[in-house]
Amino acid sequence: MITVDLARRLADAGLRWHPAPGDRFAVDTPGFDGEVFTLSDMTIEAHHHPTGTVLGFNGTTEWALDSVAADDALWLPREDQLRTLLGVAFVSLTRDGDDFVVTTTGGAETDRDAELAYARALLGYVRRSTDLDVPTLDTSALD
Repeated sequence: MITVDLARRLADAGLRWHPAPGDRFAVDTPGFDGEVFTLSDMTIEAHHHPTGTVLGFNGTTEWALDSVAADDALWLPREDQLRTLLGVAFVSLTRDGDDFVVTTTGGAETDRDAELAYARALLGYVRRSTDLDVPTLDTSALD
């Protein structure tokens, strides 16, 4: 899983999230450090309103939390989502000893965790992008 710090850097670079079932996220406010949640139609749903998206916690008795604005949540994209976001810039994923190497048209990123290598490669891609449109992903389209 990518780190909250790396997810925050991706968001700060312009990556936008369209919450969908199966997405992992952290609540980006004090008191939720280290907690990772997964959107699911059974427990946590994205409710889209004209004023913004709210993540509703359905029937969770362990948390005194009914909902949180999507703007207060930090998307932790999965490996497949990161690869999809790289799109045509993605060249390959290979192993170099204990490390994974994600090669893109703009270079390569290495890490012992493939998801982290993909996230770093995407961060470099977003930062190098000359387009006004930063990659976005509606994860429901992956079904």
